[in-house]
Amino acid sequence: MRQSLGQLLRPATVGVLALVAMWAPCGSPAAAPAAPPAPEASSLAFDQRYHALQHGGIVRAANSSATCRTAQASSCADVQAGAQAVNGDFDMFYVDVDRDPNTYNSSRSEVRLPPGSQVTYARLYWGGNLRVGEQKPAEDNGRVLIAEPGGDYKELLADTVVGHDVADGADAFQASADVTGLVRDSGPGLYTVAQVNVAAGRSAAGAWGGWTLVVAYENPAEPLRHLSLWDGFAPLKSRTGPEVRLSGPALAADAEGQVGLVAYNGDRGTTGDSLTVTTGTPASTTMLADSANPAGDVLNSTISGPAGAVPSRVPAYANTLGYDSDVFTLGRGLLHAGDRVSFRLSSQQDAAWAGVLFTALDARR
Repeated sequence: MRQSLGQLLRPATVGVLALVAMWAPCGSPAAAPAAPPAPEASSLAFDQRYHALQHGGIVRAANSSATCRTAQASSCADVQAGAQAVNGDFDMFYVDVDRDPNTYNSSRSEVRLPPGSQVTYARLYWGGNLRVGEQKPAEDNGRVLIAEPGGDYKELLADTVVGHDVADGADAFQASADVTGLVRDSGPGLYTVAQVNVAAGRSAAGAWGGWTLVVAYENPAEPLRHLSLWDGFAPLKSRTGPEVRLSGPALAADAEGQVGLVAYNGDRGTTGDSLTVTTGTPASTTMLADSANPAGDVLNSTISGPAGAVPSRVPAYANTLGYDSDVFTLGRGLLHAGDRVSFRLSSQQDAAWAGVLFTALDARR
């Protein structure tokens, strides 16, 4: 697993890329002094961040940090409600819900845990485009503010290498940090994330960005599952995207589960992007889709799923204009016991970046 560079959490106002991951059990106070920025790399190979075999599952909270300006575009409200459009069509500005004059962007989303659950791991991912009508400084990529339900903002610094890539007219990044202690102590509810380093304005590349909080939990009332989280930073345009492979006789005969993704700058209506699952002998590949994510356009600016348990968001825009954080349900019969299973995210036309993949799959008892 990727080695951490350490975490700091304190009060403040302020080509082809593929991975083979073998299955392995396994108010506001004064700002603190600035810390040196985290190291950066233009791309990061996907690697397994976390794995557990336990009764429980994975949930996630997510929201976008930028949207269209309603005062300057008559169609903006329709787009926020779900109409088809792309971020490059609009003058974009920050989402800001906290009424705090010390923050310029903020949004909220719910961590929804089943009763009796114990958090075993939690990680916050954030990212976006630094160059639109304005250029944001890259040294701020590894810093955000997070507030637990009913709590005050705390400064959070990236604890691992930050992905940062200038390409296709964008200046894209993703950073992340371990927040297990915060989420374990605070429990379910609405979390607020502010000061994601995204730019506002208008350009062909468009403004986009957001955050996702991935939470693994243990719960004795739930099935035994393999819980796995991978992350990296991979450009996708005209490339075969990151693949994660699970191998070994690990799945139940009637296995069900979920798979989630986080990606940046996917445009609704630009087809050729997919999340596929390959399983069986001989291998059979299925393109995943649901009511929010058509087959061939999964990077369509949505924060969706899981089916029947969609977390609350503030705001809850149906078209996030360039930020995807989706959870797909894997029904019975799609996976096969004892077979190797792989998931792959790809894009042929969208100038997108992949950041996170995670799975929760029923295990063989």
